[in-house]
Amino acid sequence: MKEIIGAKEAAALVKDGMSVMFGGFTGCGAALDVIAAIDEGGAKDIHAIINDSALLNGPDGDEHYAWAKLIHSGKITEYIGSHLGTNPEAAQLWAEGKLKVTLVPQGSLAEMIRAGGCGLGGVLTPTGVGTIVEDSPLAYQRIELDGRAYLLMKPLRADVAVISAAKADRAGNLWYKGTTKNFNPLMAMAADLVIAEVEELVEVGEIEPENVATSGILVDYLVIRGKN
Repeated sequence: MKEIIGAKEAAALVKDGMSVMFGGFTGCGAALDVIAAIDEGGAKDIHAIINDSALLNGPDGDEHYAWAKLIHSGKITEYIGSHLGTNPEAAQLWAEGKLKVTLVPQGSLAEMIRAGGCGLGGVLTPTGVGTIVEDSPLAYQRIELDGRAYLLMKPLRADVAVISAAKADRAGNLWYKGTTKNFNPLMAMAADLVIAEVEELVEVGEIEPENVATSGILVDYLVIRGKN
C-alpha cells in the first residue's frame, strides 16, 4: 500500500535548488495543500516546470492562487513554462530580472515532459521554427527533413513532481476529473519522486482499471487534501 503523509511532510521533501514539476493549468488541477505547505516551509530557489504563472485572486478566494504563492514569496526563482500573462506580478518580477522565465509553446512543453517520462532523446516539432524558440536553451537544433524545417527540443525531467488527482486508491492508482487531468499524468512519469495530493482515498478496485490514468507504480507518496 502507498504511504500517506501530510502536506507539511510532503513539502519537506522539496529541498533548496530542486527542479519541481507542478501539475495544473492556471491552478486548475494543482496540489493546493502541498503548494501552501511548500510556501510556508524552508525550501528556496525552486526551479519549476509549470504551464503558466497561475493567478492572482484565485477561485478559492486566495490572493495568490496555487504556485502564484511560490512566485510571490520568491520560492520559485525560475521556471520553464508556456505562459506568463495570467499573473501580472510574475510578469513584473520577470521584467525586473527577479524571476527567470523560459517559455516554450504549450504543446511542445507537454511533449517534452512526455519525452522525459518515456526516456526519449527529444521532441521533433515544426512549432517555433522561425521564432525566438529556435534560440531557446531547450532547443537542440533546427533540422530539415523531407523539405520541412523542425526543431529538436530537449526532454524535460524533474527531481520532484507535485501533482493532484480527484481519487486515489490505497495502491496509489489515480483518477482525474475532467480538465484537472491536464499536465498531471505526464508529470507523474517525468520525475524522480512523485507526490500526489488527492481529494478522496478509496479501496483498491474502486477505480475501474480502464479509468486509472496514472499507475500507482509511479506515485511515491499520497497526501489527502484537507487532512494535514
